Amino acid sequence: MNNAYVLGVGLTKFGRFPERTVESLAAEAVVSALEDAGVEWREVEQFYAAHVNQGVAAGQRVVKEIGPSGIPVLNVENCSAAASTALREASLAVRSGEFDLVVVAGFEKMQHGVLLNVHPEDSPEVAMGTTVLPMRFSLMAMEHMSRYGTTVEQFAKVTVKNRDHAVHNPKAQYPSPITLERVLESRMISDPITIFQCSPTTDGAAAAVVCSEDYLRRKAKHARRAVRMVASGLASDVDELAFNRFNLETVRRNARTVYEKAGLGPEDLDVVETHDCFSVAELLAYESLGLCAEGESGKLIDDGSTRIGGRLPVNPSGGLIGKGHPLGATGLSQVAEIVTQLRGEAGARQVEGAKVGLTSNMGMWSSCIHMLAI
Repeated sequence: MNNAYVLGVGLTKFGRFPERTVESLAAEAVVSALEDAGVEWREVEQFYAAHVNQGVAAGQRVVKEIGPSGIPVLNVENCSAAASTALREASLAVRSGEFDLVVVAGFEKMQHGVLLNVHPEDSPEVAMGTTVLPMRFSLMAMEHMSRYGTTVEQFAKVTVKNRDHAVHNPKAQYPSPITLERVLESRMISDPITIFQCSPTTDGAAAAVVCSEDYLRRKAKHARRAVRMVASGLASDVDELAFNRFNLETVRRNARTVYEKAGLGPEDLDVVETHDCFSVAELLAYESLGLCAEGESGKLIDDGSTRIGGRLPVNPSGGLIGKGHPLGATGLSQVAEIVTQLRGEAGARQVEGAKVGLTSNMGMWSSCIHMLAI
């Protein structure tokens, strides 16, 4: 099979933009990615549109904004793993030889407050409160604290780190530092998760241009800036749904598969973007991704290992907590950050010598992981 490469990436500013349409945000990200790749829209053979709550035929509406095109449009919804899932499908299409050049975009405009409910209002899960996302991660935190002695402060330090990283990201929704004391003293959402340990609701878009090895060799103007997609994995599991088991076992299983496909392991990684929808999610992901042994994630946040300049920087973009979390765009924003890091173009947040990176994006009962390298 062909290799697939990310040839260009584009990203809007993340934040609140009531004056803008979701189509305009998506078009901005796509045009930026095309310019970054050095390709024309007329060269693109297929378009993947990832979103969660943007209505019928959202991808077609975006194409109308960009320019006339008769190419196929695929709308992809996989909760907040939509964009990374769409990128996986795009890479498979390129590797198969079906297409040489495709574009993937993820986009979202979000309302205030908690808006995700994947169950009917009269379901037992809703009645019991198990559909409230902070509660699910609160239970994971409580178990980890009981089993391994993890502290409230260690969870809160994830927010401090990611907000420090976001200071150097011009696209971030919250590019400002925050103290540990302020995080801990902020409004309680679901013990031990305070409001500053939750990712915000966000408007934004991200895009990537994906090409085949043949296109890269024959036509690419910016071939030296291409980043290879080494391996991708998508794992979904209804076990948690069926039995109300709250853990990151699906991420763990998916990570093992991706490492095996890549012929690499966590020890080969230089930089990671992971899904910190809540601070708890990042800390537990250290263990699920094999970045440390079971129960030792608190030590990594304490000793600064996952900060820029540490042994293995995690979320140099600021993560979902600092950068923002526009559901349909999140997975591609992670990939855009890793591509930028591997190119050595991340400025003040650059991870020195980064050659191999990984993104881990979660949706409801799904995990999508990409490994990229130069």
